[in-house]
Amino acid sequence: MKKIFKLLISFFILTSSVVAEEVKVFEFTEEELGTLKVRKVRGADAKTKYFIGSNENGNYLKAVADNAASGLGKEIKIDLNTTPYLNITWKVEKDLGGIDERSKKGHDYAARVFVVKKTGATPLSNRAMNYVFSSNEDVNASHPSPYTKKSIDFVLATTKDNLNEWVTVKVNVKEHFKQFHDLDLDEINGLAIMADTDNSKLSSIAYFQNIYFSSD
Repeated sequence: MKKIFKLLISFFILTSSVVAEEVKVFEFTEEELGTLKVRKVRGADAKTKYFIGSNENGNYLKAVADNAASGLGKEIKIDLNTTPYLNITWKVEKDLGGIDERSKKGHDYAARVFVVKKTGATPLSNRAMNYVFSSNEDVNASHPSPYTKKSIDFVLATTKDNLNEWVTVKVNVKEHFKQFHDLDLDEINGLAIMADTDNSKLSSIAYFQNIYFSSD
């Protein structure tokens, strides 16, 4: 009996440790949607429309952008020494084929997740990794935003391979901030989800699900 008890205790400790090494960022509930910060892109004609839905894998966020651009942000501190990996499950149902995403006129994505580090007193001083579901480029392609070198676009998925299919991706955020911004970070300060089509004047439909940080 004593051995079984010790085994159960050790299993509980191990299980608790594993749970502690995953940090969920979004719940994707109606209640949470009302608390997220909405930021419309300057000059955009309209805001992106966001809806809550669910499937066999839980809740998701649906983003519909019709010549629109706005994001949903959440301030959250993530310890990158413990949980450096960002995990995203997402899908693009309607993409933005034929645009030049590296140009100002084509800098639109049906789905993107910004990871933000505050590095100064104003938002303009922040550094960001912009993880995107591209409609035109290959996975692992990267380049500075045409609007600011302080934000790097990095392709984690592409509709060239996965149009209207759920894709799960993982990326080491700590390594990327070092590689692209030369910053040794212990933590980040927030995340934002966005779908934008204001530059291309097109329309897109995308879904986000199960966004969390993990230890491996």
